[in-house]
Amino acid sequence: MNFFSIFALVTVVFLWGLLHSLTASLQFKAFLRRTLGNGVDRYYRLIYNLFSILSFLFVLILALIIPDKTIYVVSFPWAAIMITGEFAALAVLLLAFRQTDILDFLGIRQIIGPKSTKPHKLVTKGFYAYVRHPLYSAGLAIIWLLPFMTARVLVINLALTVYVVVGAYIEERKLRHRFGQEYIDYSAETPMFIPFLKKIRNRISM
Repeated sequence: MNFFSIFALVTVVFLWGLLHSLTASLQFKAFLRRTLGNGVDRYYRLIYNLFSILSFLFVLILALIIPDKTIYVVSFPWAAIMITGEFAALAVLLLAFRQTDILDFLGIRQIIGPKSTKPHKLVTKGFYAYVRHPLYSAGLAIIWLLPFMTARVLVINLALTVYVVVGAYIEERKLRHRFGQEYIDYSAETPMFIPFLKKIRNRISM
């Protein structure tokens, strides 16, 4: 895997993340409302999700085209431990996903009609009591606990990790805008990605 291949793959992932973040921003949604009217909110979420999935296909296609090289393969029993960790992270991902409004997340509830739209409430229980972004934490655990690593997987994982962290900070701004002081108080007590991190830091500083 040469420098050009690495640069091309990182660039494509970066552009995907940039488009994903820009189209998720409050400014972009406000622009759509000014241009297309408030009715665009009804279809925005579903179209946004479909666009994110379809556009990521370009990243996967490029990753399959470029040459690859194995960096390491973890042997038993460590491989079994890592795979178990992946399944545990997947379970956390699915359970944390259930704590949110799935239909709203997918964009289906908005299309059904305004009367079916539930008021947004800040979720602070379950896995959200330990980290503010359990979906992101579980997703990162899944990609980094692979019992093997190749050059292109490493590049994609690094790029996606940077994207997730940056995207989480962008989402934090939206959540503070939506929930105000309630979210500020919640974020002061709950770590972003790593459970119990704030308690560990407080003990160390004592």
